Amino acid sequence: MKKRILITENIIGSGIDGLKEKYDCRWDKDLWQKPEEILGMAGQFEAIIVRNQTKVSADLLKAATRCQVIGRAGVGVDNVDVKAASELGIVVAFTPEENAISVAEEVLGMMLCLAKRFVGADASVKAGKWDRMAFLGVELFGKTLGVIGLGKIGARVAMRARAFGMRIIAYDPYLTRHHIHVTENQAELVDLEMLLRTSDFITIHLPLTAETKHLINQDSLSRMKSTAYLINTSRGPIISEADLYEALKRKVIAGAALDVRETEPPGASPLNSLENLLLTPHVAAFTVEAQDKVQESLSEDVDRVLTGMPALRFANFARPKRSA
Repeated sequence: MKKRILITENIIGSGIDGLKEKYDCRWDKDLWQKPEEILGMAGQFEAIIVRNQTKVSADLLKAATRCQVIGRAGVGVDNVDVKAASELGIVVAFTPEENAISVAEEVLGMMLCLAKRFVGADASVKAGKWDRMAFLGVELFGKTLGVIGLGKIGARVAMRARAFGMRIIAYDPYLTRHHIHVTENQAELVDLEMLLRTSDFITIHLPLTAETKHLINQDSLSRMKSTAYLINTSRGPIISEADLYEALKRKVIAGAALDVRETEPPGASPLNSLENLLLTPHVAAFTVEAQDKVQESLSEDVDRVLTGMPALRFANFARPKRSA
């Protein structure tokens, strides 16, 4: 009898196709919107594959009595109760760097849009205007980029920003000055206060935890330069949107770009009225290349676990600690 896999979101590709050929898969791209239905059927599957919209709670994991592995298509695991999974002996596989290049490129694109004011200029010209001075921008060359979290994505952002002639400073309490991400980017490790005060652009690359929620708030925004720009492609709740709205409205900082939001989808928001804010719908990792790498890597690890081999990319341990 084939082992069963539940896929609750729109995850497609050759890797997923391979799983469908080998296992009994139920694939429903909209199932994440029906948490009670997922809970009711969870006990039928040896593996559950999700992206970021399915809440893999302790209750769901307890109901998944046959589950050997949770596959999270992406770098963040904040929608998965990893502690509960570990206590139940379930592997949490994820893709920690498969989309890192795409996200890093998104950050550079956002930096250029903010610095050169592309979006507003495009709308103005399409409206029949030719107001050049209204879109006076700034250069990236010589500016200081503050990277909050110099991990797999943050380091790639820094590497690309150096090609623009930017100075790199970083706040990351888990790194030493001899770490390869620091030395190869010629970065200077500083405390958060120094980074906020001296950066011309700030980019956030952190997981969402109790410590990082609303790390960027009224107090931290007030410490930034009035000419500075803030970019977040990591997790929405790291920034207090209410505080950011006030800071942008009152020109405490020059502008910001958000790919992630406190609530997704966000619905109506006062942020939508701001001209100095660039918004995208959590698409930094949504490139053809990144999505191919993500689903291929995740499918490989789910298959490895279900065939008795250790996962290669995991958030807790490589092999399940519960009986099949």
